[in-house]
Amino acid sequence: MNVSPTNQAASVLPLSDAVQEALTVTKRGVDELLIESEFAQKLARAEQTGKPLRIKLGLDPTAPDLHLGHTVVLNKMRQLQDLGHQVIFLIGDFTSMIGDPSGRNITRPPLTREQIEENAKTYFQQASLVLDPAKTEIRYNSEWCDPLGARGMIELSAKYTVARILEREDFTKRFQSNTPISLHEFLYPLMQGYDSVALKSDLELGGTDQKFNLLVGRELQKSYGQEQQCILTMPLLEGLDGVEKMSKSKGNYIGITEPGNTMFAKLMSISDVMMWRYYELLSFRSLGEIAQFRKEVEEGRNPRDIKVLLGQEIVERFHSRQAAEDALADFVNRSKGGIPDDIPEVALSGAPLGIGQLLKQANLCASTSEALRMVEQGGVRIDGAVISDKALKVEAGTSVVQVGKRKFARVTLS
Repeated sequence: MNVSPTNQAASVLPLSDAVQEALTVTKRGVDELLIESEFAQKLARAEQTGKPLRIKLGLDPTAPDLHLGHTVVLNKMRQLQDLGHQVIFLIGDFTSMIGDPSGRNITRPPLTREQIEENAKTYFQQASLVLDPAKTEIRYNSEWCDPLGARGMIELSAKYTVARILEREDFTKRFQSNTPISLHEFLYPLMQGYDSVALKSDLELGGTDQKFNLLVGRELQKSYGQEQQCILTMPLLEGLDGVEKMSKSKGNYIGITEPGNTMFAKLMSISDVMMWRYYELLSFRSLGEIAQFRKEVEEGRNPRDIKVLLGQEIVERFHSRQAAEDALADFVNRSKGGIPDDIPEVALSGAPLGIGQLLKQANLCASTSEALRMVEQGGVRIDGAVISDKALKVEAGTSVVQVGKRKFARVTLS
């Protein structure tokens, strides 16, 4: 989709030092800011009039928990909030029923109203770990989407063509490969765009996979006679595997409500190369500090030291300074073969119990087949001793059971 500047201002406002600084803050770590000159003018006008910009981020409550990947764009929202602008945290309770087709090669199963309401309960609570809740406007897009009705939906659909919708890469690929596209999926970018009309947003944020949808909002605002929003896309954060984007469904995520020890251990597991990507997108340290860290590593400093600083920064942000210190101590203890302080206590019956069943019932493995595979690979320990016998029957008693590097349980078997 082409993006062309609009004649939104009768005259070009000069950019003060404060506006230039705000523009620098806005652009840090972004993938694209469209259109930068327009946004600079919006900032200048906000400074001149004292009226803050309306900055929108929409998230569909498709899962109950947020992870660090979500915070990449939330961090940017917080920076803009700290600059004095009005941020709008939009929960897509209506659009969730359609299902965002962005980046999908198959139709996404729509959620039920009950699933959406359950997930939405915790969304803003978790987002408030990043945003200032007292200065955040919370909205639900069912406020204006439900009242549209059939007539309003037809009128909205008339403002966009099928040809424009098919410019979207994932739709094009599916159409060319004869992969089914349901009609309701075409409505998703329209409804997300209509959110911008309803909220009169000046800037909308999203991941790089949302660019098309954000541009639809810009076009619809023009159709409704509004000043067009600018759009800002943030990179998608790769997960712990360093390949796929962070996703709970892929199991490569770090949840922002996970225990501090777990968060820290997961961060320490990322590669030395991926560490810099995490610094760029997650750290609040200055670019100068990060550049200095890179220089120190190039000169021989152990990258592990720098990774520890990142892990502590993230744990402190979502928990506390003490939690960050405790997480480091726990990690060092585990590295030396020690046992964590906060392992779960599990009571089981049926002694003597096969090792596969024990690991499954203690929630250390998802299935007995996975458990036996871990035994084969030497990844199971009982009281520190490696277990290699898949036919082992564990007798009654209490012992510390470990699977892999991070899963522990104190199991009492009777």
